[in-house]
Amino acid sequence: MTALDDIPGNLLRKPSGKPEDELERAPSNYKPLHSFKLDKEKSYQQQFADMYFLRLTKIKPAVEQLAAADWEGAVIGDEPVKKVERVLDIRQGELCWVSGTVYMDMSLKPNILEDVSKDRWLSAPISDKKYYSEDGTDAVTLEDESGRIRLVGDALNSVILVTGCIIAVMGTENVNGELEVIDLKFPDLPPQPDRWALSKPITTNGSSKNAKVKKDEDSEMTDSQSRGSGSKLAIVSGLGFSGNDASHAIELSLLLEYLLGESLDPSAQQELSQISRLIIAGNSISLEERRATDEDMTEKKANKKYGYDSSAYNALPSQLFDEFLSTLLPTMPVTLLPGAQDPANTSYPQQPIHPAMFPHSRPYTMPPSTSSDATEGWLDTVTNPWEAEVEGWRVLGTGGQNVDDIFKYVGSDDRLGMMEAMCRWRCCAPTAPDTLWSYPFQDDDPFVMQTCPHLYFVGCQPEFGTKVVQGPEGQTVRLIAVPSFAATQELVLVDTETLEVSKVKITAG
Repeated sequence: MTALDDIPGNLLRKPSGKPEDELERAPSNYKPLHSFKLDKEKSYQQQFADMYFLRLTKIKPAVEQLAAADWEGAVIGDEPVKKVERVLDIRQGELCWVSGTVYMDMSLKPNILEDVSKDRWLSAPISDKKYYSEDGTDAVTLEDESGRIRLVGDALNSVILVTGCIIAVMGTENVNGELEVIDLKFPDLPPQPDRWALSKPITTNGSSKNAKVKKDEDSEMTDSQSRGSGSKLAIVSGLGFSGNDASHAIELSLLLEYLLGESLDPSAQQELSQISRLIIAGNSISLEERRATDEDMTEKKANKKYGYDSSAYNALPSQLFDEFLSTLLPTMPVTLLPGAQDPANTSYPQQPIHPAMFPHSRPYTMPPSTSSDATEGWLDTVTNPWEAEVEGWRVLGTGGQNVDDIFKYVGSDDRLGMMEAMCRWRCCAPTAPDTLWSYPFQDDDPFVMQTCPHLYFVGCQPEFGTKVVQGPEGQTVRLIAVPSFAATQELVLVDTETLEVSKVKITAG
């Protein structure tokens, strides 16, 4: 039989592709920790004050250890600095230091006690405005189980302080009963686990082994055999699926094509095949509000039956999001965090979006199982905040409500600085339950950072930002502010070996 290439003048050629040239998606080494999952039997009868006492009890030893190391035996102006155990033990004119919980007294901040006293039994809508007042009327106070004292002084102007963070302050009480702060201490970064502390790296031959990972000064891997899959992690937030914006629908389609590697040259497809997992960090559904006209109101009244307004619910956004996920899931595992606009509970920590919302994608979720060792599903609907070990790195992520709430307390727009402050406070949601709605924990405060993450990302932010912060014991944390895709058309790629970050912009032009 004569081959096609041997026929003179023949225009036909056999395919040049080879089976070994087919691309394969990089494997994902993934172990969620379920740190913020609530028990099935939830009770809201207990008081919220227990959370503050739990937080103070857990963080106070760390901040007092740092304060004692710097302040014990110190002498300022011929006066020795001494420690007092309680706020009420502070005496006027004596140089002392004490630890406690910060409380911000702000006139623009919502006050539930004031609402109750005025018979406002319905909760007011959450406002986007800042609580911070530029006229200097905001007061910083420190409290513990014994009482509260106002803090004043120039030392407070160079730091970020919000309600709920634990600090130690040194100073002296003035004639007005205020503590003139000379210096203050934060707990700083908690201990950081080694890479691959909980899971085993996936090697190229498919086997796995335990290998102790060492880090050099640049926090890069030095053991080439324990480098894992050498993949990339894609993080996107604020997809904002809606049935009203056709232009945004085009950009979402382009994002899907980008993640699937369609309509790209072979070199780009080779690079995209290294994306081992997609993390969706909140606000996948858009809640665009339309100004109701008189006709709309008349039509709604006609459709209303037994107190339920059928026209108030639009199933199209969740259906479009389900189609997006079901198209992507055959090629890539997805971790889905809820956000403020998603169909999940409002209070922190938000629990996973129920798989029933995704009839087409539900087969990719983990089936109900009582075994704690069960393998996670290809679609993993998780809590917000969320903690996991991904490619050996300890990862902490949120949908953005914690940073958005802290943003209201301060006059700065530096959101990366707010993220760094949370790490140094050892608390990922300090303003809960004061202004950030939260479940009233009574036995433990899960928002306290017991371990320092290697990667900390926050979704649904106005713009992209990243930086690396260092701790006193060699801790290294990569901070990422993930922009809202609906506003910026941007997603973030993280190299799973160096934790270096790159930004990708999807445009329809």
